Amino acid sequence: MAQTELSQPEMLQRPDGQSIAYHHSAGEGPGVIFCSGFMSDMQGTKALALEKAMKTIGRSYTRFDYLGHGQSTGNFEDGCISRWTDDALAILDDCTAGPQVIVGSSMGGWIGLRMALLRPDRIAGFVGIAAAPDFTLRMRATMSESALADIERQGFWKEPTEYSDEPYTITKKLLDDGDRNLVMQSPIPFDGPVHLLQGMKDDSVPWKTALDIQEKLTSTDVVVTLVKEGDHRLSDADDINRLILAVESVCSRIQRQRLG
Repeated sequence: MAQTELSQPEMLQRPDGQSIAYHHSAGEGPGVIFCSGFMSDMQGTKALALEKAMKTIGRSYTRFDYLGHGQSTGNFEDGCISRWTDDALAILDDCTAGPQVIVGSSMGGWIGLRMALLRPDRIAGFVGIAAAPDFTLRMRATMSESALADIERQGFWKEPTEYSDEPYTITKKLLDDGDRNLVMQSPIPFDGPVHLLQGMKDDSVPWKTALDIQEKLTSTDVVVTLVKEGDHRLSDADDINRLILAVESVCSRIQRQRLG
């Protein structure tokens, strides 16, 4: 196991008494912040591989766990897009300095786009990995009648998933709050460089979602990479190499813009 996996995280105290676990490596800017996916954490393959690459380059890098995820405190069921976005913004505001590139995996892509809208002075670039903005709409639309009945009757539904031995707990709070955080209903006013990585065999996020995101973004500097055999995780060796190159490409484009 890599040393970075064994090291103890720093803990960022939140106003409600909860604590957000994070790792921050100082370095040159623009910095990179990794936002993980739904029920994922900062110990994942992509987050750790990107940390190793950014340390080698000497670039600032931050990874963290949302409320109820990984090494952070709190219950997953108490979280929602608003709360997890607030956690990410707290990490941005209190643990990093200068312009940042958000790398958002799956739900982290939605969180990252919300961050770009709420902190336009800090978020300079965006890299999406199977980015899943507004996924709660699709989640609700594809639920069975019995699942929807559970949501209404008891406030949650247990969803079986191939990504975990335990079912995901989908709460009414998550679905209702998702409606208050939608970003794909109108143009997304973000003009920084963007790179979207998307597997065409992703069974969780339709691959055309990446094309929809690039259409909504006001930025004219958007690259979309479709991986024909890629799945939702995009975490094999070739995928990791694509991710590292995409992040450094976005960082380089930011630096060129600021120089000229």
